[in-house]
Amino acid sequence: MKKFEKDELKLENALKKEWLLTNGIGGFAFSTIIGCNTRKYHGLLVAPLAAPGRRKVILSKVDESIEISGENYILYTNMSNNYISEGYKNLESFEKDYIPIFTYKIKDVEIKKLICMEYGKNTVCLLYKIKNGNEKAKFTLAPILNYRDFHQMNTNHEYTLKQTIDNNKTTVIIDDHSENPVYINLNCGRYIKHDNDSFNNMYYLEEEKRGFYPEENLAVPGRYEVEIEANEEKDIEFVCSLESNIEEISVKNIINNEIIRIRKLVLDSKLNDAKAEKKYEEKYTNFLQEYITSADNFVVYRPSFKLHTIIAGYPWFLDWGRDSLISFEGLLLIPRRYEIAKEVILTLIRDIKFGLVPNGYSGFDLRPLYNSSDSSLLLFETVYKYLQYTNDIVFIKGIYSRLKTIINSYKQGIDIENNNIYLDDDNLIVAGTPDTQNTWMDAKFGNIAFTPRNGKAVEINALWYNALKVMQEFAEICENKNASNEFKEMAEDTKISFNNKFYNKKRKCLYDVIGDSKIRPNQLFALSLSFPVIDANSEVADNIINTIDKKLLTDYGLRTLAKGEKNYVEIYEGDPFKRDASYHQGPVWPWLLGLYYNALKNMLNATTNKAKKQSLMEKIEKFCDNTEKVFTEAMERDGVLGSISEIYDTKPPYSSKGAPAQAWSVSEVFRIILRK
Repeated sequence: MKKFEKDELKLENALKKEWLLTNGIGGFAFSTIIGCNTRKYHGLLVAPLAAPGRRKVILSKVDESIEISGENYILYTNMSNNYISEGYKNLESFEKDYIPIFTYKIKDVEIKKLICMEYGKNTVCLLYKIKNGNEKAKFTLAPILNYRDFHQMNTNHEYTLKQTIDNNKTTVIIDDHSENPVYINLNCGRYIKHDNDSFNNMYYLEEEKRGFYPEENLAVPGRYEVEIEANEEKDIEFVCSLESNIEEISVKNIINNEIIRIRKLVLDSKLNDAKAEKKYEEKYTNFLQEYITSADNFVVYRPSFKLHTIIAGYPWFLDWGRDSLISFEGLLLIPRRYEIAKEVILTLIRDIKFGLVPNGYSGFDLRPLYNSSDSSLLLFETVYKYLQYTNDIVFIKGIYSRLKTIINSYKQGIDIENNNIYLDDDNLIVAGTPDTQNTWMDAKFGNIAFTPRNGKAVEINALWYNALKVMQEFAEICENKNASNEFKEMAEDTKISFNNKFYNKKRKCLYDVIGDSKIRPNQLFALSLSFPVIDANSEVADNIINTIDKKLLTDYGLRTLAKGEKNYVEIYEGDPFKRDASYHQGPVWPWLLGLYYNALKNMLNATTNKAKKQSLMEKIEKFCDNTEKVFTEAMERDGVLGSISEIYDTKPPYSSKGAPAQAWSVSEVFRIILRK
C-alpha cells in the first residue's frame, strides 16, 4: 500500500481517500485518511447488535491534542458549518499496511496512531506511540460517542449520558440504552468526566452530495489526559467496546494477532507458491496482501446461523445472495478458503423457499428476502465452480436434492413477492412484472422499478440453460441416469429456443429482454458461464463481443446501457431518486468485466483456428494488463484504499461512486489481474 506523505494530505485530496477495517461479524471502522468524518457511516466503531445486522454507530471518532509549553496543538480534523479544524496540517504521513497508521509531527514531538479492530468482537483499539521532545507535554484524548442506526442521523439531538467510572475504565449508557453499555478505557493518565458536553452540527460532506441532510450532534462524555515527561517515549492504549472486560485487553496483542491472521490467509492461499517470476517481486507480494485483506473484509460470520456469509459492500450493504454468488470464486475459491466457501453455500440454501434462494436478509429482524429471479440460478454456477476447485463430490451429493427442488420449482412456477417466475411453452423462463425489480438491475424508488426487465430476460435464460447442464452432470455424479437424460433434453430444448429468439440480427447482439433491443451487458451471461448457451466458437459470439467492445466496454467496467440509448446517463449523482433512476442506465460497473473476461476465455477454449486463438490470447493479455494498470491507480485515487468501488462514472475523471468497497468488484477485478 502506498504511503501518503505530507504534500499528498492536503484537504481536498485527502477527503476523497478512505480507509476501512472490519471485524469479521459485520462491524467496521471507517473514515478518511486525515480522520475527518465525511459520511454518516464513518466511525471508529460501527457495531452490529445482531451480527451482521442492526449496525449502530457507537464511537464516531477520538479527538486528540497535545499541549507543549502551555500551547495547545490539535491532531483532529472536523467539519462543522463553515469551519474546518486543521489538525490535518500536523499530519506528516498516512499509510495502511495491515492497519491504518497516522504519523503526526509537532515541533520536536512525533506521534504515531495505529487503529485496529479485534476480530470477532465489537471492539476497536487505538495505540499512540509518542516520542516526546525536550519539553514536558500533556496529551489529551476526547472520545466522541453516538448511538444510532448507521443509516440514520441524530440531528438536533440532545443526549443523556450515565457514566460509571472505575479508574480509567468508563461505562457509558447513552440515551437509556442500558442493554448495550459502551465501555471505554485508557491504560494510563486520568479520566475527566464532562457534564452535558456535545459536538453540535458535525457536517458530513458526502451525505450532502447524496441528497441527505448533512449535520448531526454527537456526545462528548469526557476526556483523558496523559502527562509526558521531556524526552520520554510512551505508548498509550485506548479501547472502546461493547464488551465489558476491556481493562484486560492488550492493544499491542490485538494488533499483532490481526497481522498474524492476515499473513496466514496469504500463506494459506498458496498464491505465492506459483512458479512465476512475479513470485519474487515485492510488488506482487504487496499485491497479494492487498487482495487477501480486501477480500477478507467481506467474509463475515452469522452467529444465528453458525455459518459464514458475504457482505455485498461497505458501508451500507448486508449479505446479498446474488452478490455472494458472483463474488464467490474471487473471494473464497481462489484464496483456497474452501471450508468457508462450503458454509456460504449452506447459508444460501438453508432458507430456500418455493425454489428461491434468499436475495438477502433484513438488517433489522434477519427475515429472508426473496426478490430475485437470478440468485437461485447463479447458485448452480457457484456450486459447479466449488466442485471444480475442491472435487468435493460428497458435498454435491448432500445438496443435490435441494438443487433439484429449485429446478422443479422454476418448471412449476413461483409467484411469491411478485416474482412471477415460470417456464413457458418455448422452454424459456419468464420472470417479473412491470412493478418488480428481481434481476440484478434492481433499482427501485417507492413503487417505481426503473429497470423491471420483466419477461424473458437474457441472463435469466442463459443461467437456466447453465443450471440444467450443471444438473445433468450432478445427476451423473449421483448415479441417476434417467434424471441426467431429462436435464440434458431440457437443456437442448432451451438452447434451441434461446438461439432462435434472442439474437438481434439488426444490432448484431442479443436482446436484453425478448422484445427489448436496448444494448446492455447482460447478454454476456450467454457466453461467460461454464456452459455457454451461445456457441463460443460462432459468428454470433464474435458479433456479441464486437458490439460489447464498441458500445459498452470501458477501462473501469461495462456501461449498463449503451451511449445513445433512451435514458442513458453518464454521471451518477444527485438525490436518492435521481441516483436510483440512473443506477443501471449507463454508469460503469467493474464486476461486469468478469463476465467479459470469462466470455473471452470460453471463446479461446472453443476455437481451433490458430490465428483466432492467437488473436484472442493477445486480446486477453492486453485486457488483463490494462485492468491491472487502471485499478492499481484507482485504488489509491479515491474511495477505500486497496478496495474497489461499486460503480464509476463513464467520463473523466471516472470518479468512483456508490459503495466505496464492493465485494463483486473486488472479486472480479482481482480475479482478472490474477488471470484466474
